[in-house]
Amino acid sequence: MIELDQAVKARESLASNLFDKLRDGTHDGLGITRASYGEGEQFAHTLIGEHAESLGLEVECDAAGNTFMVLPGVNREAPAVIVGSHLDSVARGGNFDGAAGVIAGLVATTALQDAGVVPARDVRVMAIRGEEGEWFGVPYIGSRSALGTLPTHALDQAKRVDSDITLYEHMVLSGCDPDAIRAGQVSLPPTSQHACIEVHIEQGPVLEGASIPLGLVTGIRGNSRLLNARCLGEYSHCGGVPRANRRDAVVAIAEFIGSLDTIWTQCEADDQDFAFTVGKLFTDPDHHTLSKISGEVGFTLDMRSLDGQFLDAMELRVAELADEIGRRRSVVFELGQFLRAEPGVLSSKIREELLAGTKALDIRSMELGSGASHDAAAFAAAGIPTAMLFIRNANGSHNPREDMALSDFTEATRVLAWWLAHCL
Repeated sequence: MIELDQAVKARESLASNLFDKLRDGTHDGLGITRASYGEGEQFAHTLIGEHAESLGLEVECDAAGNTFMVLPGVNREAPAVIVGSHLDSVARGGNFDGAAGVIAGLVATTALQDAGVVPARDVRVMAIRGEEGEWFGVPYIGSRSALGTLPTHALDQAKRVDSDITLYEHMVLSGCDPDAIRAGQVSLPPTSQHACIEVHIEQGPVLEGASIPLGLVTGIRGNSRLLNARCLGEYSHCGGVPRANRRDAVVAIAEFIGSLDTIWTQCEADDQDFAFTVGKLFTDPDHHTLSKISGEVGFTLDMRSLDGQFLDAMELRVAELADEIGRRRSVVFELGQFLRAEPGVLSSKIREELLAGTKALDIRSMELGSGASHDAAAFAAAGIPTAMLFIRNANGSHNPREDMALSDFTEATRVLAWWLAHCL
């Protein structure tokens, strides 16, 4: 048998091979597309599951299609440890978002086998379905299905943006069992899980700017989203209608967005964590023209904060802004219902253990918060002690230029394997 740290390094070629196969199998001509409950995501789950079986792990799937690759521990009756991440991607995204965490778990457990290390309890590497909210507008589909916290109405009400087919139907097409989810089947009872660790690329520039390979995540922003909001005014002639008589939806939505930006500026001055994005903003192509006042603007809104109470307050403030601007500009805002994902409160104990691992292995790291959402937040919200490791990643994320160095990936996997061997 070889020493554990050497075993991780020796398996770097396994990781490289899997990343290459994922890219080759899901490249869309520009970037990577692995749509939630679609062909690309299914390819990824099949690929990873088959490799896990060939490496001697126990492979199983639950009703939501999550894939579990299990390394048996000394006490198989003890609550298991979950490690992993998601395998879906945004459209035309990068190859490492999500997949790095699944492959890190697979490499770490394989290294434990190679080194003859039997963990104290089962280690379940989880390849999670449906994390990317852009496809169905519902966060953490796979993880919340497994934990029993997915609102069951999402099965019938959520439709995938590229197909207009419901989540229920896409699950059936993917060989899953949404009826079991509706009936309350839970594959990961929260009280029966020991801990969860998610390895993920950083989706911002902090680690890259600091020239540090690993981040120990302190918390995960929650989000509050409007998926199909509208501002309704009145179509009319650009030159013929006096300013006081206009019901201009474009001007109204511009003021609305500007007001949110002013709030963000004040939040920065007050050291209040906040960010927002209007990711979609569009007039109606069937009616808009160069010289017509726009009578309708559609938009989305994504607000994020580490403070759940602040998100509560912002939902009320958005409604107030819409009412104030609507009355003053003679338009109507139809916001719809906010969809929420609560902030992830992560385990300081596990974070300290991971820090001890970085020191033992002489790997540089730093603490930072996560502005992006991750499945780890769903595990934390369910009461499971949860932690995250970020891997340095150049050029941002959700784009084809993601550029995680394999050497940084290996550093994260070394720490994960160390923790599995020493802290269970």
